[in-house]
Amino acid sequence: MRKIFTVLALLMGLLVARPGRAQELDATVEVSLQNVTVTDATLVNQMQAEMRRILNETPWTKQTYAPTERIRLRMFVGITNIPQAGTYVATMRLIATRPVYGTSYETNVLSLNDRNFIFNFTPTTPLLFSPGTNSFTSNLASLLGFYSYLVIGTDQDSFSRLGGSPYYDQARLIVQYSASQTTTTNESDIGWTDSSPNNRYWLLNNLQDPQLEAFRTALYAYYRQGMDVFIEKPADARTSIMSALSGIQKANALRPGTLFVRAFFNAKADEIVNIFRTGTPEQKQQLVTMLSDADPDDLAKYQTLLNR
Repeated sequence: MRKIFTVLALLMGLLVARPGRAQELDATVEVSLQNVTVTDATLVNQMQAEMRRILNETPWTKQTYAPTERIRLRMFVGITNIPQAGTYVATMRLIATRPVYGTSYETNVLSLNDRNFIFNFTPTTPLLFSPGTNSFTSNLASLLGFYSYLVIGTDQDSFSRLGGSPYYDQARLIVQYSASQTTTTNESDIGWTDSSPNNRYWLLNNLQDPQLEAFRTALYAYYRQGMDVFIEKPADARTSIMSALSGIQKANALRPGTLFVRAFFNAKADEIVNIFRTGTPEQKQQLVTMLSDADPDDLAKYQTLLNR
């Protein structure tokens, strides 16, 4: 269990928790129609409700999470095409956050885009997902399960070194059975295959690649040894965060352009600038030099530090 909140909050959370219901996620879902129309006006609300139910009510782990410890997750799904009745093509954006110890600040841990997936949905048929059964039910259920385990894994990595491994393993099982099953349900989804370097298959591969372990150890250094101690020890926190970014830069040099690096900096670039705004001139120069290689897309943001 994540130990960052007060004992009182933990005890209160345990008292109100229902037995057998881990409730790791505190998810909101927004489904929108993009240049498509539907005849059933309640369809979007039903989709949203079913997705929220899977995310928030499925017991993803065997750990106990107090209400204040649940992982905040926002999911935005845009329906872009309806090729036939009951079949939908969509995009998704996901943002997962975690609190910073001793503050009211929430920091983005993940900011991801899934740019193309297809799923079947019938309002009268509830979504089904059963953790641990390795059983495919629908592409949408697999997608929700995959990203739930990915979010929990990265959250655990931020609290303990390589703590997310069991959850990435669960996500891997979903990739394996979904890749073969979607072709039989009219939900063929190349996101489960190695067909593109910018899909969920390779995102998970990045996280599980031993040669890129620095990505994951950087999460622990950045959050637990950095952000969580920033209020009390800002100098130590910046040192840990710099170490985390250095690890990511070295891993990126080994395997340039990996999806996880891009996802990390999509979530963190503005925050990194704010962290080092009051850093030393030496730290600022080191940061700009290092991130000009690891995150060239945001270089202009980092260079503003040199003028302060």
